[in-house]
Amino acid sequence: MVRRVLPHLYTRRVKRRGWQSTAAYVGLLATAFVAAWIGSYAFFRTPVDNAAYDEMFRLYRPKPWQPQSAILEIDEASLVASGGGMHIRKPLADALKLVAAAHPSVVAIDVTLTDKGEKSEDQELEEAFCQTPRLVLCSLLMDDPVRWEDPNPRFAHCAAAIGHVHAEPDDSDSITRSISIEKYIGEDRRWALAAEAFRLSRNAGVPLERVGRYGTGDVEVGGVVIPAKRTEDGRVMRVRFVPPGMKIPKVSLHRLLEDPTLASRFTGKAVFVGVTAETFVRDRLFTPYAYGRSTTGIEINASAFETIAQGLFITDVGELWVVLFSLGLVVATGLSFRYLPGWWAHAGGAAVLMAAVVAPYLFFIDRKVFSLATPLSAAALANLTAATFYHLVVRQNWRAEQSTRERYQQAMHFVTHEMRTPLSAIQGSSELISKYALTEEKRKQVADLINSESKRLARMVEVFLHVERLSAGQMELKPEAIAVRELVEVCVGRVRPVAERKRITIAVEPLPGELLLSGDRELIEYACYNLLTNAVKYSPQRTEVTVTARSDHSQVRIAVQDQGIGMDQKEVKQIFHKFYRTKKAEESGEAGTGIGLSIVQQIVEQHGGQIEVTSQPGTGSCFTLVLPAAVRAPAGGPAERH
Repeated sequence: MVRRVLPHLYTRRVKRRGWQSTAAYVGLLATAFVAAWIGSYAFFRTPVDNAAYDEMFRLYRPKPWQPQSAILEIDEASLVASGGGMHIRKPLADALKLVAAAHPSVVAIDVTLTDKGEKSEDQELEEAFCQTPRLVLCSLLMDDPVRWEDPNPRFAHCAAAIGHVHAEPDDSDSITRSISIEKYIGEDRRWALAAEAFRLSRNAGVPLERVGRYGTGDVEVGGVVIPAKRTEDGRVMRVRFVPPGMKIPKVSLHRLLEDPTLASRFTGKAVFVGVTAETFVRDRLFTPYAYGRSTTGIEINASAFETIAQGLFITDVGELWVVLFSLGLVVATGLSFRYLPGWWAHAGGAAVLMAAVVAPYLFFIDRKVFSLATPLSAAALANLTAATFYHLVVRQNWRAEQSTRERYQQAMHFVTHEMRTPLSAIQGSSELISKYALTEEKRKQVADLINSESKRLARMVEVFLHVERLSAGQMELKPEAIAVRELVEVCVGRVRPVAERKRITIAVEPLPGELLLSGDRELIEYACYNLLTNAVKYSPQRTEVTVTARSDHSQVRIAVQDQGIGMDQKEVKQIFHKFYRTKKAEESGEAGTGIGLSIVQQIVEQHGGQIEVTSQPGTGSCFTLVLPAAVRAPAGGPAERH
């Protein structure tokens, strides 16, 4: 006979519940990830990411660089000295002649020169423009109607290029973090003033467009690739603004005219000319460094030029990496709460949250923009979900453990109480035999009592040993072919005396002699006997218990039908739990531990079968053992009597 050690059924059940719990856990975390991803996009990603971007700008101090640009500013003193903005053209012309003599690399003028001024002033300014090498003039993007407002033609013909000065303030907070490298009105395109200034400073040709993946639209100028993000109306470049403590050189137009030697500061520089006077400028903007204070467009254009000239480009990390990183944070959080104990799990969750906060800053140090909102919301929601889930699981397990412990204590009280009866009978009978001279007939009666009570006590112990051995996975199957008819006859014969005392009829439908099942005879006999005793125990007097058996393909079905108290569906789902008894069973007055059906289920499942239950309160129950049929004739004789 081949003997095999059975797999640990309790472990198998725990694993099945564990897998179900894990599947629910994974599903909740996946839902949290999707909710965080969609929620961050829908509600708060832009403001959170922008605020984080500005804060990182203020925290991080890049390595200082030597500016390649300088600003000729038309400040308050310059306007006062010239007699106001309407008379700035002549002083500007004089200043440009001094700048041109200093041999700058390029001169970019961010001053509106669309209208006509006094004839003499316009003529002087035109001459100064034409004498300025590599001159870039600006054009304005007008809204109503949408059009380009270009420089006066008498000035435009002197320019080597015309660039737009349209900044790109964020719609949510009006802070300028980038500029448009190009802007379109229909088919008419203008490159940014800073891009044109860089191109001319490098004596390069027209910008070369590149079309990249993931929405990028890079531009190559003078051998330098400007990473840009493609939008509906052009390409956008993030500006690396000059940090506090480091400034682009500025020279006041008024001071330059008073001290022409200051023009030497412009030698070899890209000179940006623009208005900085607060009483006159129209385009005061905010930057990440602003701290609530505005700056001017000419300073933003100069910073954009420095970004290109120094190669200090700030690029956006692809959205796919943000999603994968966020997913990784959710997985890390899930693993922390799944495998780390107690506060270590919360420490792991806190570490994941910290990673979500620190990662964008580490990327920013490498001049890459990485979303904070999506990873942080994913990590936070994952922490909340995982912590809540395991709090509920632990609480549920604790309650289940408490309930099981209470049932176990009740069962132990019952067992100890039940054991007192046979022990008392054995003890009393043994004292009678040892102390008194009994007749042979009386001695035989006492001996029979001791024998029956000893067997009763042994069966109680055997039941609990079965429970422990099955739970510990230590019980071995001894499979053999078992004749179903003989099996049923043995079990019915053992339970019939109890049934007769309650005047309950046990009806066994004719069973075919060739019907065989495969299993451990002792265990299968116990399972069948337990169902019969339960049927008799919980059935009223003068009722009937019916036993049937039939073949169903490669299985044998043994059914025990009673006319007892029955159960509702909620109770049916719990009757196989160890130490569970239905309310009606407890009220019936019948003694029981609530472990018999648990043992039956374990026996049947270890044989690769199952147990089916149909029941209805007040009409009875039907328990069906579904077991594998035998493939060979039984080797032994009749079933053992136990």
